[in-house]
Amino acid sequence: MKSLIIVPLSVLATTSSFITTAQDEYDYIAAPVAEQIADLTDDDKDGVVNARDLCPNTPEGALVDNDGCGESLKNEEERQLRILFANDSYEINPIFSDQIQTMAEFLQKYQSASIQIQGFASKVGSPEYNLALSRKRAHAVQDELISFDVDPSRVSIVGYGETRLEDEGDDETSHALNRKVTATVVGLSEVVVEEWTIFTSKEK
Repeated sequence: MKSLIIVPLSVLATTSSFITTAQDEYDYIAAPVAEQIADLTDDDKDGVVNARDLCPNTPEGALVDNDGCGESLKNEEERQLRILFANDSYEINPIFSDQIQTMAEFLQKYQSASIQIQGFASKVGSPEYNLALSRKRAHAVQDELISFDVDPSRVSIVGYGETRLEDEGDDETSHALNRKVTATVVGLSEVVVEEWTIFTSKEK
């Protein structure tokens, strides 16, 4: 006579689990450690890692592109000199001193800018004398600029004598306009655009 053996389901489940676990046992193998070559740090804190940052010294808070380079605004400023002289003189009238000092301050601000000082003379006298006089006038302005700590290598002179007259007249007013020193200098600066929101500057 055959007997019917009833085994609780909980026992079957335990037995099945034991068999499966026993069959799936393996020796432990440690996960490989990846060798990190690229520099994933972000020294200038612009959100672009060092490995991809083409502009590693971007000012903190600057608006940058995917290469970590900041957008910049270029700003140009211009300064002019126009100094008049008495007849047959290269002495600078004190009323022009502020103009020369302003030019010196401009050159100190824009270190990449240089200046060419141009001297002129009226057509009173010989052309040879007037050429030499125009150079003396330019030298006088050059010396005063240098006295404000402007590097001499950034200041050059040229004398035109009476070859480039502003006024072709032969009266005293025309002669006065032609006894001069002039110069125009353009300086260029770049400012990095800062990152912002409509509320406040975004801190990195």
